[in-house]
Amino acid sequence: MAAPSGAANCEDFAEFQELLRVMRTIDDRIVHELNTTIPTASFVGKIDASQTCKELYQSLMEAHTSRERIIKNCIAQTSSVVKTLREEREKAQDDVALLKQLRKEQTKV
Repeated sequence: MAAPSGAANCEDFAEFQELLRVMRTIDDRIVHELNTTIPTASFVGKIDASQTCKELYQSLMEAHTSRERIIKNCIAQTSSVVKTLREEREKAQDDVALLKQLRKEQTKV
């Protein structure tokens, strides 16, 4: 159960949330994953439980690392946009559209 690869679209917040939901699938199904990873008494000799547990752990760590990287990347991107919009706002204090855009991006962060 690997995490989806590729860059996240930080512009569309709903799409970003959906990506995170998909990436949490392994966490949400951890009980199922454990039940299928650890063999029952009848399968003990056929499956290496230690190896399958290591693989499950590795896939969890990869999913968490990937999710953390995407979240931090989007925070950095959006913070950069906020900084730029703040600078523009200082120059054009009467621009209502610019203020709305700034607030929207601040909310996103």
